[in-house]
Amino acid sequence: MKVRKSCNLARLYKGPDHPINSDFVELRLIKAACEGDVETAVSLFHEKKLFGNDPCAIDTPYKRFEGLEGVREFIKTWLPTFHANSGEVIPVIQTRANGRSVTELQVDFVVDGEIEQVPMFVVGDLRTQDTLDEVRIYFHCSNVPGLQAYRKPMFKSAHLEMGDPGLLTGAVREYYEALHRAPSLDVDRIVACMSENCIFGGYEPYNSDHKPAATLAEIREKYEYMSRYIPRCVGMRYETIIDNGRTCVIEWVHIVSRAGQEEMARVAMSGIAAYERGDDGLLCSIRICDYAGLERTIDWTKTPLTKEEAQRINFVEEFPQGVGLKK
Repeated sequence: MKVRKSCNLARLYKGPDHPINSDFVELRLIKAACEGDVETAVSLFHEKKLFGNDPCAIDTPYKRFEGLEGVREFIKTWLPTFHANSGEVIPVIQTRANGRSVTELQVDFVVDGEIEQVPMFVVGDLRTQDTLDEVRIYFHCSNVPGLQAYRKPMFKSAHLEMGDPGLLTGAVREYYEALHRAPSLDVDRIVACMSENCIFGGYEPYNSDHKPAATLAEIREKYEYMSRYIPRCVGMRYETIIDNGRTCVIEWVHIVSRAGQEEMARVAMSGIAAYERGDDGLLCSIRICDYAGLERTIDWTKTPLTKEEAQRINFVEEFPQGVGLKK
C-alpha cells in the first residue's frame, strides 16, 4: 500500500535496542482504539481515579474525554478523527518509571487506500500495572485536518518558575541547566551533553522543512536559533518526570514573558520531550513534540480558550537574571 504521508520515528529508532512489552497498558489502549474495541478499552479504567474523586480521563490534542463514557467516545471517534478506515500500531520506544508508563509509537492510518503515518507519545498514569487513571496523548497538530496549533496546558503550575534541575540527573540535568541559563541558553554546554551520533527529531510536522538532525553541527544550528528566545521569551516548567535510567520523558508547560508574547506571539502550552542516554551517559537522542513557531497560525475562534485567556496562563513580565542557575 502506498505511503502518502511518512514519519521518521520508527525508521530512526525501532529495533533491538528498544525492546517492546506488548502488555504495557497504554499500548493496549491505542491498539483497542485502532480496532474499535470499546470493551477492552473500558476494562483498562475505573469510572473514578483511585484518589481525588476525579473521573478517569484521556487527554488528546483535539479533546479531553472523561469517565468511562468518555473512554467509549474516545474509541468510537479515534479513526474518524484521522479520517481513517483502519490503523496499525507500531510501538517504537517504551519508558516506565515513577508510576507512569510511556509508549512512543507510530500509527499507520489507512486513509482512502493510502497510509498516513502519525508518530505519538502516549503517557499513562498507572492505577495498577494493568489499569490506568489517566492517559495523555501527544502528536503534532498537522496530523489532524483543521486542528489548531494550541494545546491548553493540562497541568496547573504550582510556581511560575522553570523546573528545578535538581530533580533531574546526569546529562538531562546538565542539558536543562544550560537550556535555562540567562540571558540565553548555553549552546556549547548543550552540545557537550550529546554523543557524536546523537539524533534530534522524530516528531516533525507534515509538509514542513523540519528534518531530523543527525550531526552535531546540525543540532548546534537548531540550538543557536533557540538561543535567540530561550529563556528570555519562554521557559519550560516540567510537570512530570518519567526516568528509567536510560530515557527521561518530561511533560512540561511553558512559562511566557512579555517579550515572548509581543515578539513571538507565544502562549503557554503543554508539550513533551524524551531525552535518551547512550552507553557513555551522553544524550544519544532528543525527541520533542510541541507546536513551537506556529502560534501566529492559530485561529482563536476555534480554540477552547480565547487568545486573551490563553495569554494569562503562566505569564510573567520578565524572567529574572538569576534564572538558569549555574553560568
